Amino acid sequence: MLHAMLSILLNYPDERVLSQRDAITAALPHLGAGPARAAVAGFLGWLDAAAPAAAAETYVTTFDLARRRSLHLTYYRYGDTRARGMALLTLKHLYRRAGHHAPDSELPDFLPLILEFTVMDPAAGHDILSRCRDGLELLTDALHDIDSPYAPLLDTVRDTLPALPAAERKRLRALAADGPPREDVGLEPFAPPEYLTGSPR
Repeated sequence: MLHAMLSILLNYPDERVLSQRDAITAALPHLGAGPARAAVAGFLGWLDAAAPAAAAETYVTTFDLARRRSLHLTYYRYGDTRARGMALLTLKHLYRRAGHHAPDSELPDFLPLILEFTVMDPAAGHDILSRCRDGLELLTDALHDIDSPYAPLLDTVRDTLPALPAAERKRLRALAADGPPREDVGLEPFAPPEYLTGSPR
């Protein structure tokens, strides 16, 4: 239930997303009393108070205009390098092995897509979230840095995974300080874009 809600709320707040606010509000009691319910309810309150244009602008400013706040989770470890192409191919293979074909319009490391998949196959979805843990942790921290209304939603995703050891935390701090890697030579992706997304170039 939680992942189903988050897969909707972490998408661009267009009419389709906004039209589901009442249904999500009605389903909140199924989350029980705890931080997850409080996080979703708080975000819905922010969304209800914001004008649709303002909510859309907040989303774009938060996720689309900053390298360190991307919803594409493999970007944090691999950046714009050919190694990311292999990571994306691995995720596509995991989806297909579970009998799920991700939509052609989105890359397989898009967090709302991963959460949607987790609703259908919790074990395989948990595996993908674990593989993308670097990106999830760094995105969550980056959202807290700007006091984003989306930060509590990311907290609830992070809380579904085991706590990180101190050594991993130290490695992530170094990765956050350096930012996503860049590749100055050979910027062609590891595989053609039409293979990664399933759509023509």
